Formats: sequence, C-alpha cells, structure tokens
Amino acid sequence: MTDSKSQLVSARDGITIDDIAKRAHVSKSTVSRVLNSSAVVHDHKRAAVEKAIRELGFKPNIFAQGLASGRSMTLGILTQNMGGHFYDSIAQGAIEGLADSGYTPLFVDGGWEHTREVASIEALLSRKVDGLLVVGGRIDAITLVKYSNQVPLIVVARDIHGLERQCISVDNKQIGYLSTKYLLEERHSRIVFIHGKQNHPDARDRFTGYRQALREAGVSQAEELVYHGDFSGNAGLKAVNHLLDQGICFSAIVAANDMVAFGARLALYRRGIRVPEDISIIGCDDQEEAALMTPPLTTVRQPSHEMGVAAAKALLSLIIKKECELSALEPALQIRESVNRFTAS
Repeated sequence: MTDSKSQLVSARDGITIDDIAKRAHVSKSTVSRVLNSSAVVHDHKRAAVEKAIRELGFKPNIFAQGLASGRSMTLGILTQNMGGHFYDSIAQGAIEGLADSGYTPLFVDGGWEHTREVASIEALLSRKVDGLLVVGGRIDAITLVKYSNQVPLIVVARDIHGLERQCISVDNKQIGYLSTKYLLEERHSRIVFIHGKQNHPDARDRFTGYRQALREAGVSQAEELVYHGDFSGNAGLKAVNHLLDQGICFSAIVAANDMVAFGARLALYRRGIRVPEDISIIGCDDQEEAALMTPPLTTVRQPSHEMGVAAAKALLSLIIKKECELSALEPALQIRESVNRFTAS
C-alpha cells in the first residue's frame, strides 16, 4: 500500500516524500509538515527540506496536499472595476504575493455595487475558498466582520472597524494634501480640484486633504474651483471645458487620478493652453502612462502593487499561522514636468 504521505508529492522520476526525507536527514512527518505548513518546524529542518526539494526537482501535488489538509488551495479575490489601473495593479501584486504558495486565486468583480459584491463573495464561499481578499467596495463593516468569522479575510484599500489588524490601505487624505501643498509651495492659490465620484470614499478623503492644505496655507476655498466628476479621462475633459467656458480663472489643477489629468491635459491642448507654462496639473496613481504624457505628469504615487503583495502574504499567514502583520503604506509625490512655479503675468 502506498504511504498516504507520499502522495503529497507528485512522482517525478520515481521520487517520493521518502526520498526527500532521506536527502534532508529528517523524518517523513517533518517533510509532510513543511509541505502542508500544518505545524511549526524548526528553521534548520525546514531549510534542509526545502533544499532537498529543490535538488530533487520536486513539484508538490497540490490536489493531494489539499485533500490531506482539508483545504481547497484556492483563494477568493473580490476586486472592483477590472481593467482600471489601480485595481489591476493590486491584483497583479496579489498574484506575485501568492507565487510558489500552491494557492490559485479566483477573481470576481464587485463593480462597486453592494448587492453584486455580496453575491460574489457568497459564490466564492460556495467554492470552499480557503481565504478572501476584499479590495475596495461598498460592503459594510458588519458584513465583512461576519465573513471574517467564516474564513480568513484581508481587506485592501479600506479601513474597517473591527478588522483593524486585517486591513491595508493608503491614506487618501494625505494624497489630496500632498498634491495641493506642493502646488501651494509653487505659489499657486487658484487651484482647481476635479473630484472623483462624489459618493466614493477615496474621492471624499482626497477632497478633505485638498481643503486641509488650503486651510493651513490661509487660502480660502473657492466653490467655483471644485468640479464634481468621476475617475475617467472624460471627467477631466469636461471639467476644464466647463471652467474655461464659465470664464473661471485658475492656475493649477489637482486631478482625482491620472486618467482625469490626461483628460484635463487634452482639453487644455485643444484650447491652445500650455502645460505647465500656463496651467499646472498634478495627478494621482502614477500609472505607467503618466511618465509618457507631454509633458510628463507630476503625480502622487499609490503603492498599489505593494499593497497587493502584502495583502496576499498576510492572507497566507492568516491561513497558516492564524495571525498576520500589516503596516500602512505611504503615498509619495512623483515630481516630473507638469507643474511650474506661478508668476503673475
């Protein structure tokens, strides 16, 4: 009869878990614990097993591992707006964070709709996923805490009361503050804020940061300089056209994200208005295209990829060790060529 533990490794050139144990000079049960991450193994023994696996050219039999451990070896990832830079960057980071873990991610798109998000999570749970990454979205804190009692859960790009140790996000108030403060330091005072979706928490927080920077500088917020749009390039286009058509004077723009900045730049170009000589623009996200804009876009970088990596690793730790560590990630100003110091003409 075949040893059930031997089934945890796929036969490759006839090599089994017994061969790993002999090569590493440890017991078969130690090898099994390393492969299944089912118990604490001394570092030197774990290193010996991992070295033996590499030398022997083994690949774990994921299906058998799952059966032995009672796991599906799948993780559910609820994201939003697939195809958008921010969420895709988090997803790519999560994939990187799961590399070599043996886990397969299952992605679903909540589309920023509460009902759809709940249905998506229920579908993932019906597939017996071993854990959940919930990225953004509108699911309330009570519901998320309920799900966290059913399965290991990490929340990305949100701070949830009751799950503080299982959340990772970026301070969106700081994003709005940094961008506005930089323009103020460059002597701008008539600063347009192109708002993202009005009911979107990230957009609201960035607007709060914008107002804080103005207040600290002693600059009054002019209501006509705030345009309520969304996170699309078309919003930037419409905002600039509206402001110019209304004859509203301004010298700089804080855009809700880089896509909005691209749209604003296009509108200015069509009107024969130069960037940054006439109008300065600053974005948010630092997507790849920002450095390719003419002129290259000054923006606030969100460490979205790093968030995805950290969240995935934290979820693995929560599954295996029943604990995880997450620390806040900071946005950073990326100064390029789309902002000039204001000089009165």
